[in-house]
Amino acid sequence: MAKDIYHNTVRTALENDGWTITNDPLTLKIGGRSAYIDLGAQKLLAAEKEGQQIAVEVKSFIGPSPVHDLEQALGQYIMYSQVLERQNSARLLYLAIPESVFLDFFSEELPQLMVEINHLKLLIFDANTAEVRRWIT
Repeated sequence: MAKDIYHNTVRTALENDGWTITNDPLTLKIGGRSAYIDLGAQKLLAAEKEGQQIAVEVKSFIGPSPVHDLEQALGQYIMYSQVLERQNSARLLYLAIPESVFLDFFSEELPQLMVEINHLKLLIFDANTAEVRRWIT
């Protein structure tokens, strides 16, 4: 299983943002098969004992076609979110993308439509400083 080039950057960004990495990768098992989400993380909140749990799929969007990259990312996101839902998981799934991709490609109509229709949750990170820039839910 190959890791995205920004895998460690996103892991560091999450840790810097107060998250504890619980799974690297997060394994989903269903029907004798396994799928792997890049990261599982947990953040303890002052008012809760168990805190908030997330799953993060990291995508670089460095291929020759950002539309093809979006197709692949969207397919994984939909599959993972449906398996998490079927398993009654409390984890919220996020698609992590570099801020440059968000400002450039994700400002276009096609990605905006896919985010809206599929209720994608996005984690926007700075690839140079390993910082979380935005959470879009």
